[in-house]
Amino acid sequence: MGNLCGKESKDSDPFAQPGRTVGPAPSIQSNARAPIPPKISSQGRPLGGPSASTEISDARRAAAKAAEERAARTNQPKGKLGRELAKEKQQSRTNTLGEASRDERRKRDADQGAEARNWN
Repeated sequence: MGNLCGKESKDSDPFAQPGRTVGPAPSIQSNARAPIPPKISSQGRPLGGPSASTEISDARRAAAKAAEERAARTNQPKGKLGRELAKEKQQSRTNTLGEASRDERRKRDADQGAEARNWN
């Protein structure tokens, strides 16, 4: 099976080209090793020195300050819905439950009034 629209290859016999011979795998050198890295002459930087602790504490302070600023920006209400959401978040659980209870009582009173008007 071949490609219908393709051109015919010059050698139609796939075994006409040289390939890998059948036989044992090529041998691997047993003493092949990676080269030894060159010696580093510089001493490097000491860890845990007096300057390292102040840098860490400064970084912690800066990160804390940035986090507080981000939190302050996200808490600002955005638009009408944002103001309403902020207002609801400020209410305590008892205030929220009391308001829901008052709404239910108003609905019940309105339903009782409508039922009394329709009875007569």
